[in-house]
Amino acid sequence: MKHSPFLFIVTLGLVLSCHHPEVEYVDFDTFQVLSVQSAPFFMEDGSMNPDVAVMGNTELEEDTKVARTEAATLVRDILGVVNSNKLIHISGVYEGHDVDGSPLKLSGKLIVPASGPIKNLILVSHYTIGANFECPSETFPMEALFAAKGYAVAVADYIGFGITADRVHPYMHTESTARSVVDMGLAVIPYLEHIGRAPENSEVILFGYSQGGSTTLAVMDMLQDEYFDEMPIKMVYAGGGPYDLAATFDVSMETGVTGIPCAIPMIVQGVNEGENLGLNMADFFKPRLLENYKDWINSKRYTVSQINKNIQSKDLHDIMTDEGRDKNSRGTARLYTALLKNSTLNFRPYSPIYLFHSRQDQTVPFINALKAEQYFKGNDIRYDFGDYGIHSMGAVRFILTAYKDLP
Repeated sequence: MKHSPFLFIVTLGLVLSCHHPEVEYVDFDTFQVLSVQSAPFFMEDGSMNPDVAVMGNTELEEDTKVARTEAATLVRDILGVVNSNKLIHISGVYEGHDVDGSPLKLSGKLIVPASGPIKNLILVSHYTIGANFECPSETFPMEALFAAKGYAVAVADYIGFGITADRVHPYMHTESTARSVVDMGLAVIPYLEHIGRAPENSEVILFGYSQGGSTTLAVMDMLQDEYFDEMPIKMVYAGGGPYDLAATFDVSMETGVTGIPCAIPMIVQGVNEGENLGLNMADFFKPRLLENYKDWINSKRYTVSQINKNIQSKDLHDIMTDEGRDKNSRGTARLYTALLKNSTLNFRPYSPIYLFHSRQDQTVPFINALKAEQYFKGNDIRYDFGDYGIHSMGAVRFILTAYKDLP
């Protein structure tokens, strides 16, 4: 039978198009694609891609410069052991849940190696950010490093970032934040199957540092309780997290200072939003903060370091009212009860956990690690508590330790 040249050209075009990233990574009903980009983690000279987002130093002036220097120094330790330097970044939206449980479209980023098999799906819970341009769907997360070793990496933006940037971020409200991560996992699993990149192993790996460390434990609790069969857990990496919010509050009140000034309004407003407490911010914030916190925080125009500089002080007497610092006052008592509820040391893990914290961390007090060690006693936990420098230095070390630990 003689075939038409036109039919041959059309058929060839369809075959070739299947290998083009912009066609291959198409919309699917659970995960709808916003953009697809290809980018290497390492440059040709072996240096880290300058677009990679690194946690800024909240305790130093030249935060970005210092953080990148620290990251580059530690990243050199793993040069030459990546499986696939070319990564595909897929920003997209999925059906998630609002703080009240109602449906809400959310966004995030999925990163996969450009070729080769995928070992497991890693659900990353991201650290504290302030500006929307820092959210995963808008940037190059450093955790994409795991994709260079053959893993699929999913990072949710959380409520209040990405396509919901006009919303108040329910900071440290564990239920809604963990739900955002879990919902993204539920969305990308069938998407990966749809595009022919399903992981070889159905077990998921959980990872998070700082805010993400606490959220990761909440994600673990949620998966164990509700999605044990859909997303069995292989391993959990949690680092530098405020797992016990009430203990963190107590430390700040006792010392009269905070290691990260922006966290005070973020926590008060975020937990108030997530728990629908109806608290009056005027009962908690001093006049200057009260007048400006909506711009500094809710506009999503400022990074964490910029918000800290705007607040101008780490002294709680300059930030919070007397009533806000008094646990016996009506509003603060209600907030404190909510902090207890949103602490993540309230379940028993069924899977192994690697728990990391630097003893020198002034941003998230080390008491959180000690509380976790005490609470999780008798479980399969590998603790790594050492003198690893300030919070951001610990973040880079934690990521690279997990990278080396993963097969």
